[in-house]
Amino acid sequence: MHKIFWSALQALLVALTLACPAAAQQVGTAPTALLTSADMRGGRSLDGAWHWSIDPYRDGVAGFHGDPAGPSSRRWADIVQADVAREDPKALFEFDMQRSPIAHLPGSWIGHAPEMRLYHGLVWYQRTFEAAPTPPGKRAFLRFGAADYAASVFLNGKPVGRHVGGFTPFAFEVTNLLRAGSNQITVGVDSARTVDDVPPPVTDWETYGGITRSVQLITVPATFVDDAWVRLTRDGRIAATVRLNGEARGAMPIRVRIPALNLSFAGTTDASGEWTGSTAVSRALKRWSPESPTLYDVRVEAGDDVLSDRVGFRTVEVRGDDILLNGSPVFLRGISMHEEELGKNPVRAITPAAARALLTEIKQGLNGNFVRLAHYPHSEVMTRMADELGLLVWSEVPVYWRVNWTNPTTLEDARRMQRENILRDRNRASIILWSVANETPVSEARNAFLRTLISDVRALDDSRLVTAALLSKREGNVSTIDDPLVPDLDVMAINTYYGWYSGDPLANVPNIEWRSPTRKPLIFSEFGADAQAGYHDDPARPHKFSEEFQAEYYRQTLAMADKVPFLRGMSPWILKDFRSPRRQHPVHQQGWNRKGLISETGERKEAFHVLADHYRRKAGQTQKAAR
Repeated sequence: MHKIFWSALQALLVALTLACPAAAQQVGTAPTALLTSADMRGGRSLDGAWHWSIDPYRDGVAGFHGDPAGPSSRRWADIVQADVAREDPKALFEFDMQRSPIAHLPGSWIGHAPEMRLYHGLVWYQRTFEAAPTPPGKRAFLRFGAADYAASVFLNGKPVGRHVGGFTPFAFEVTNLLRAGSNQITVGVDSARTVDDVPPPVTDWETYGGITRSVQLITVPATFVDDAWVRLTRDGRIAATVRLNGEARGAMPIRVRIPALNLSFAGTTDASGEWTGSTAVSRALKRWSPESPTLYDVRVEAGDDVLSDRVGFRTVEVRGDDILLNGSPVFLRGISMHEEELGKNPVRAITPAAARALLTEIKQGLNGNFVRLAHYPHSEVMTRMADELGLLVWSEVPVYWRVNWTNPTTLEDARRMQRENILRDRNRASIILWSVANETPVSEARNAFLRTLISDVRALDDSRLVTAALLSKREGNVSTIDDPLVPDLDVMAINTYYGWYSGDPLANVPNIEWRSPTRKPLIFSEFGADAQAGYHDDPARPHKFSEEFQAEYYRQTLAMADKVPFLRGMSPWILKDFRSPRRQHPVHQQGWNRKGLISETGERKEAFHVLADHYRRKAGQTQKAAR
């Protein structure tokens, strides 16, 4: 498993850096910068054609006795294997990266070749690119949007660093490793997970191993804006928190500009390179909302660096059992979705067009204003598109099902993933909820673990709400929300599948009553039923997996939801049929979870129209109440 991989890699890093002291001073094993809003910096894209080679026994990391890999197996070696073999008859290579197959990244290896469909393990990627040495006064970073699950990065045969976690960005400094002319980058990506990982191996979605988001080479000034969080505070001021990276970060002047508002405010960083300031804002500010998703160009200036972003300004808070957006109650008309593009053979390549196609189905097709991006941080392409289109977002980390609550390393991994997610997306107005978990069984160890995450969220971002998808207790026709985590959350959320995973006749579902000893707003974060698109049945007595059953399930569940006085939103499961190896019914599933309201290719099922009509009525009621 990848723990063995990383142990061997660590030995390799030590060996190489001992052999090259200069590299030891410049290269670490952990990410060296945040580079927030990196997609706005216009760095050099390294997307496109890469060679790939599977390594199921990880001999590119260690030999069969556990010693470091020998010359015949070092996928990351800074050589052209064919050239060396041509010059040296004694040379032996049991790989050849330059003559290995080519894949176009980003995208999971599930689409590289038919035999990769269910591959789990280590795959090596390599490409070359032309560059010049980093100019004086500049620094260079390799920045990855994500690699699933664990990645080790090498540049020109030198170890750059490693990252664990399949859904958040990471960056490594390569200032002193770039050379004039051709540069070789090699990445070993290991998709295998253990019971100590986040998430653990057992899930209900596809493991899309590989480099699934964009890779950039970014050049910045020696001291640069590493993080800039710009937001509207609940008392109506625009605030900015800026953190610099570099030797000159202390006592540096900072200026934040929003030209469209004719707004500018400034300050000076402290000794650690941080500064927070705020300013009053005029009535000219148009607050971001699903009805009016206004975004402003924001410039953060520090020395020779300028960081640009597109930011919307809004507030979100809870009052009693209401969720308030810009001070007014809002009902979240949503749906859940996985990070998987439409099509018969998705590879988790989320382009702006792919994101727009999915989110437009929610905004225009379902009359929605909300999306739960489950069960892990989705691509920043998706969250930016939500900003643009006007969809409120629930964002979460993959603390899912069977987490090892007592392992301190597991907790630290979860905390780091959550931090990386929040710091990446704090400027996205669309995000209103950070979720710390999904369907986790109650225990003292679990409660302590999740309370740590909740505390971290509040320390990192006090402008949004905290939630978690919980389970409830049922006795007869009464469901009680009794999870001990509820008092720690801003918003309660419950996954419920009465009528699908329970023996309830659908006609009985509206009779189920919901109670909570705590007064807080509730979201039905999941409910749903499988249906194979095109499979129809007798509407009077429909069977499971038919479109008629799914449609009736929605009618009855929505009737139940209408009776819950403190319900303030829904994100049914799920927008689109998605790949899940645990779903193996040979007729209806075939490796797909069929709870989508649209098929994997975008065909709308009957239940789609049931929910769309319900949300149309809900939107009308909201507009009437506002008048």
